[in-house]
Amino acid sequence: MGILTDDMKRVVGEQRLGFVATVCPDGTPNLSPKGTMAVLDDDHLVFADLRSPQTIRNLESNPSVEVNVVDQVVRKGYRFKGVATVLRDGEDFARITAMFRDDREVEPSRIRAVVVIEVTQALPLVSPAYDTGMTEEEVTTAYKQRLVELYGPF
Repeated sequence: MGILTDDMKRVVGEQRLGFVATVCPDGTPNLSPKGTMAVLDDDHLVFADLRSPQTIRNLESNPSVEVNVVDQVVRKGYRFKGVATVLRDGEDFARITAMFRDDREVEPSRIRAVVVIEVTQALPLVSPAYDTGMTEEEVTTAYKQRLVELYGPF
């Protein structure tokens, strides 16, 4: 059994948006949302480089990475630490590009590279809203109300 649990896979699969933290050459952090986050297998996440030049440069000089994937409605998710590999060609690149085409309808010509993350640590993320004793249903209701305040009725 790998490091990624069924629930981790479910959250990544449902949410698709991961916030990827890398380290710039000057030591400062770089945080960038990636809307193509996916589970590759029991130990690896992957995302497509559609427009991520700084993230890719950072990972090529320092492959340490953290990804946060959170269901914003229930305010729970996971943080994944690991080591990234940038692929621009080859059999694995072709297979992963085809996966994005078939599963996510991402045109392969848009994919500049794919980033495979070997997950070395995975931990839950839970909002402090739960510290007050709120249930998941109460947290969800409050978030939905906030969305209506921001955007009007759906």
